[in-house]
Amino acid sequence: MNKLFPKKWQRIAASVVATIIAVYALIYVDVVMRARSAYLEGEKFWAWHENPQLKEKFFDEKLSKEKTSLQKKLDSKKISQKEYEIQTEIIEFNNKREREESSIKYAYVWYQTAAELFSPPESKWVRRSREKMPKAKQLWREELIKKGIPFEEYMLE
Repeated sequence: MNKLFPKKWQRIAASVVATIIAVYALIYVDVVMRARSAYLEGEKFWAWHENPQLKEKFFDEKLSKEKTSLQKKLDSKKISQKEYEIQTEIIEFNNKREREESSIKYAYVWYQTAAELFSPPESKWVRRSREKMPKAKQLWREELIKKGIPFEEYMLE
């Protein structure tokens, strides 16, 4: 490095530039990976919209795991029977509420997240999210109309 940058200030400047480039590269990779993650979440919810059995299976498994975990706590006397009953009721209530949520609404929100929060850079995940957003929003709108839920257009943003 001394041959390439013989003066101390040159070595310091090169180090600063290299550090800045490394930080920008890390930020770029982080933002692209977050956009990918948001896009894939949107895809999961879109799949649930198209195939409600996938959603039911997911929440059946989740409920089973949570109840099993709670049962183990009860069996090992970490919680009382009363606490077990209360927690079971909470788990079942939350599970029911999550099942009733609109899958296509969440697909739209995840696509919107990828497109608006994780760009720039204009990664393929951001582009794909932007492509799917209008259709997801339209399906969400149709779902609300079908269910007779009143809404204003600004509520879908």
